[in-house]
Parts: sequence; structure tokens; C-alpha cells
Amino acid sequence: MNATNISTRAQGASAGTATFVPTLVALGSNLASPRGGPAETVAAAMALLADLGRAARPSRLWKSPSWPPGGPDYVNAAAMVETALSPEEVLARLHGIEATFGRTRDLRWGARTLDLDLVAWGDAVRPDGATQALWRGLDPDRQGREAPDRLILPHPRMQDRGFVLAPLAEAAPDWRHPLIGRTVREMLGDLPPGALDGVVPL
Repeated sequence: MNATNISTRAQGASAGTATFVPTLVALGSNLASPRGGPAETVAAAMALLADLGRAARPSRLWKSPSWPPGGPDYVNAAAMVETALSPEEVLARLHGIEATFGRTRDLRWGARTLDLDLVAWGDAVRPDGATQALWRGLDPDRQGREAPDRLILPHPRMQDRGFVLAPLAEAAPDWRHPLIGRTVREMLGDLPPGALDGVVPL
């Protein structure tokens, strides 16, 4: 069985063995950090993801246009890490890594030194299917104004974002969305024309 399709249910060989869950993380930067420019920042952050668990599978670095338009281009990447941490623990670790790179949250979708998104934790749906579907189907005008007050898994925007799916297709092409039923590779192929404009490997 492909590692990216392992269930979040018990994966230890026996009682007391740690349960490792394949976890997808997206990385992005379009401002310099104490580690250097965006490419150096993303590469340095990628190395720190090994602290989450084992068997990190990284993508290449990618470039994508700023969103909203008008800012510096982003450097993006993705990784699949097997972790024994809970989703909440993973998120706390990611926020801690962001803080060491000078990340502040002043403006939604604003430029940032480092953005680490917990995209998926195995096949978990958090907090429930109805809530995840609500945020997944949120009107585009509301997406820029509203943010959930809890962890939503899988990330409700992952299927729409070429700059997430292109790197993820290198790190975890066969991971399957538990609600949509499509793999990362298939979701990448489902993107509308123009969704990958300017999204290129560095």
C-alpha cells in the first residue's frame, strides 16, 4: 500500500507501538526572513519538518504569482511527513517554526516571511464532514474576509490551489481526499485553464 494512502487508524504493529500518520504540509514565502530570501527560507523550514516525525518526502521549490496580485512572487513547496503527533500538535509545531522565521499575522492573505499550512493528516476529516464541506464551498468573496476559528481538515482550499497541488503532486501524488474522493494528482489535473499560470519549478 502506498504510504500516502495509509489510514489514520492504528498503524502500529502491536500495542504500544507509535502510530505514524502521513501528514501533508504546504510551505510558502514571499518576504525575506532571518534565514535569507524566500527560497532559502522555504528550504530551511523544509529541513525543520523532520522534527515532526519520520520519512519526510519533500517536493522541489516552486515559484508562483502573488495572491492577491501585486506583491512579490512566492516560493512554494510541500512535504509528506509521517508523524505520531496529533493534528493540533502538528499545527502548534508549524506555528512555532513560523515564529522563528519572523512570521506575523497582520493581514489575511498578506505577504509573509513563511507560511506553513497543515493540509491533511492521513484521511482525517476535522471537525466533521459538514463543516469541512461548508468551508470548502465558501463563496470566493467571503474567503478573503473569513477564517475558521478551528482546524479544518483537509485544508478547505487545497483542491483549488495550483501552487499547493503542483508541489504536493511531487510529495504525495496518490494521497486521496476523503470527501472529494480524488487523489492529489487527479485534483491537479482537474484545475481549470489558467490555474497554473506562472506556477513553475525553480
